[in-house]
Amino acid sequence: MRTLALFLAALLVLKLAVLWLEPKIAFYPTTGVQTTPAAVSLPFEDLRIPTRDGETLHGWWLEHPQPRAQVVFWHGNGGNLSLWMDIVVELRRRGFSVLAVDYRGYGLSTGTPSEQGIYRDAEAAVREFVRRFRRPGIPVVYWGRSIGSPVAASSIAVERPDAVVLESPMPDARSVVRGNPVLLLFSYFSSYTFATSQFLAGYDGPLLVIHGDADSIVPFSAGQQVFKDAREAKGVFVTIPGADHNDLHVVRPDQYWQAIDRFVAALGPNRE
Repeated sequence: MRTLALFLAALLVLKLAVLWLEPKIAFYPTTGVQTTPAAVSLPFEDLRIPTRDGETLHGWWLEHPQPRAQVVFWHGNGGNLSLWMDIVVELRRRGFSVLAVDYRGYGLSTGTPSEQGIYRDAEAAVREFVRRFRRPGIPVVYWGRSIGSPVAASSIAVERPDAVVLESPMPDARSVVRGNPVLLLFSYFSSYTFATSQFLAGYDGPLLVIHGDADSIVPFSAGQQVFKDAREAKGVFVTIPGADHNDLHVVRPDQYWQAIDRFVAALGPNRE
């Protein structure tokens, strides 16, 4: 009995340690604002968006006068909007209106990031987009990269988009650490799931998955699994040869943007 008690106590300590560590492993926020679209002479609206649990999110709205689509963009787990400004700005230059929001604890957003917290952030951002910015007849695209993929996928339940774009996605958190026995063991004690595939279940709209085959953070096979799991979606999978995790649009920009252009061109007007 004493041995069993010690074993259960050790499991409890391990569980508590993992719960304490998981946000520090999952999120790498940078606070403040280092640059804005104004630095490249692009007009934008600086936003403050309240969440239902009392936080305030910082975001940018970059409106195109004749948008090909309207994008709600969710970045990865590092940095803040300033770090990802190049992709946001390039989307705007290529004919998209873009709403980009920092998760809680990132940039000027209040609070501390957690998995359930960033899903609440997604809900708040989507509702703000629908209330203030959505234009009838223009396709709406939820766009998530890396940890933003489950965030974008979770947003489908808030308000259905016309399409979803996922860059370097994982089907779930465990798929990222499968090659590391220690982290894999810890994952069984974690509350974090980042279940992109689960959120996509039942989604039957257009889906574009883009993944670099040299990804050193989220395995290429994880992106393939997301695509495979989304059986009901009208899916397109694009491999960016030689691309790592954060440089898909840098290593082969022509291939990257051509894939996006083809995908968006096939959407046509939305259903409204």
